[in-house]
Amino acid sequence: MILVGNQRGGASDLARHLLNAHDNEHVRLAEIRGFMSDDLHEALTEAYAMSKGTKCRKFLYSLSLNPPPGEQVPEDAFEKAIERIEKDLGLGGQPRAIVFHEKEGRRHAHAVWSRIDTSAMKAVNIHRDHEKLNAASRDLFIKHGWTLPEGFIDRELSDPTNFTLSEWQQAKRIGRDPRGIKTALQDAWAISDSAVTFAHALYERGYKLARGDRRSFVAVDRMGEVYAIPKWVGVKTKEVRARLGDEAALPGITESKAAWTDEILPRFEEMAGALSSKAAERNYAYEQRKARLITQQREERQVLASMQRERREKDALVRQAKFNKGLRGLWDRFTGRHRKLTREHEKLALVAKRKDASERDALTFRHLETRRALIAARREEISRLRENRWFVRGEIVERRAWQREPPSAPREPRRRRTALRSTIRTVALRVWIMPPSPSGARHRPAGVLHDGNRLPQAQCLYSADH
Repeated sequence: MILVGNQRGGASDLARHLLNAHDNEHVRLAEIRGFMSDDLHEALTEAYAMSKGTKCRKFLYSLSLNPPPGEQVPEDAFEKAIERIEKDLGLGGQPRAIVFHEKEGRRHAHAVWSRIDTSAMKAVNIHRDHEKLNAASRDLFIKHGWTLPEGFIDRELSDPTNFTLSEWQQAKRIGRDPRGIKTALQDAWAISDSAVTFAHALYERGYKLARGDRRSFVAVDRMGEVYAIPKWVGVKTKEVRARLGDEAALPGITESKAAWTDEILPRFEEMAGALSSKAAERNYAYEQRKARLITQQREERQVLASMQRERREKDALVRQAKFNKGLRGLWDRFTGRHRKLTREHEKLALVAKRKDASERDALTFRHLETRRALIAARREEISRLRENRWFVRGEIVERRAWQREPPSAPREPRRRRTALRSTIRTVALRVWIMPPSPSGARHRPAGVLHDGNRLPQAQCLYSADH
């Protein structure tokens, strides 16, 4: 079975994904081990809480187990595979959860471990996990007698139509290594003895055998680039034709590009759909995060306003207590003490007011910076998504244009144009033969007038023919 694992955080998001009954037909929580709670959300939140005692941010290890399509795999096989992987990765005894998903007639499993070792309060170090998962996956295919994918036998034999968006962009951006191209074509030529075997070997390496427009035999890769077989293999065209036969039976370059399009276009359309879904998900996540941020900021501002209101009321009571009442108050008014205290209190109230405004400004500026950072990250994310979507759309348009191109016809052999050459020779002779002159001279060159001027060459030919 295919094993995909990674270290990650986001306990709540992972719990929602594992218990997502909307996108999966059936979801079953098979096991929770080593956690205080039997609820998956609370269990993963517990792992997050334990990680706060360390510096580990990716405190979970998530693994998905996907058996080959059509295979009926019992739960016991999944559990044994999980036990083996747990031992290989050094996660033995760590808290663990197992969830089974069923979707479109296929069952796969997810396993999640907490990487936090509570006895040492540090994260379990997972080294070279991808290599270990590939080795375990290969062993599981052999153990259960499943057909081993060609990519496990030899990486060069991986499906040429299986690529990611980043791989395709990188290949288009930096180009391919000419030495790798020559090696692939030479290897395919070395192990082939006919056109059928050579075409099969080329396809396994990401090329299609085709009939060239100017050269007899060419290879067309999935990007539409054309490579002349004799040039890249290093043999003469005569030897290539002797081994592969007549090139007229091969598809042309246009047909090969259209064939690549038929195979690759669904992948690009899938990418386009995935990018659209990703954009919608990111937009929803952004709106949710924005709403949470606004709610949090409103609460902080309400707390600040309440604190300032209580402080103003307390200060007002303190200032009011400094005024005397009764006869003493009347005496203060007569002596001017009351006016002096009033002015001091006004100054203190103004200072308190400015302090409140300063605190509000500081909080407002901090909130603005937070929102600006969120907006900047959102704009950068939109820019990346838009760039990827335009790239995929451009590839789809280009390959659909390949499908609309008319099929290329086989080359016709060159014919000797003896009749045309004979006609040109006759016209030339008639131009340069000197006919008799009407004035009595024996000869006058063709194209020369009576006054000695010469006609242009086109008129000369015209006068000679007429």
